Amino acid sequence: MTLSSHAQDAAVKAELAPTGTLRVGLIEAPTAGLIFVRRLEDGTPDGVTADLSADLAGRLDLPRAVTLFPNSGAAAAALQAETIDVSFMPVDAARRQVLDFGPGYYDLESTYLVGGASGITDVTQVDRPGLRVLAIDGTTTFRASARTLTHTQPVAIPSVAEAVDRMRTGQADAFALSRDTLRPIVEQVPGSRIVSGGFQQTQVAVAVPRGRPGALAYVTAWLDEAKRAGVVRRIFDARGFRDDAVAH
Repeated sequence: MTLSSHAQDAAVKAELAPTGTLRVGLIEAPTAGLIFVRRLEDGTPDGVTADLSADLAGRLDLPRAVTLFPNSGAAAAALQAETIDVSFMPVDAARRQVLDFGPGYYDLESTYLVGGASGITDVTQVDRPGLRVLAIDGTTTFRASARTLTHTQPVAIPSVAEAVDRMRTGQADAFALSRDTLRPIVEQVPGSRIVSGGFQQTQVAVAVPRGRPGALAYVTAWLDEAKRAGVVRRIFDARGFRDDAVAH
């Protein structure tokens, strides 16, 4: 490595992790998925984004400090405040105005989980007057649900865990979330089903604060290479997501 490349490497590390530690924001749920992580008994985050962030920190040869958030809106706010350096979250126009996004690693579809008594089977049937719809506050899914529903509106809640509790106890009729994350929730809410169709298609991508072009360039190159070399595919497979495609 030449002196100039040493300097470039140091500059990128300083921009991406100004404290000398890569501060990662991950989103917590009762069950791990392609976005969410679950917290193990010792507090360790477990899931796809935990593995991705560990790979990124390893490539940088930096220690990693993980902060867990109840939803992606809270993680996005922490990125804006620069109290964390990197996260992974769904992309929409509102977030692009305040954060910088690298490549996506997963193509997400937002849809609804509905209670068995509702009789609803298709996404269009959720748009009924008086239907009690939940969505997680500050997320792309909440914004898309609010935008596409005309006869009812979603109620903002802070976490997946609260949504599961409300659905299980009959306090809500539908819950808006990504299809992959809803799959294990079906087992937690007896009689529930995931409807056919969706109301949002977007990508889950790596995100950094605005105004860090070197950091953005680095995470872009890192994730592009991780997809090309099969690292992301291996993480998906190891986590039980063999049927889910890695985004192009």
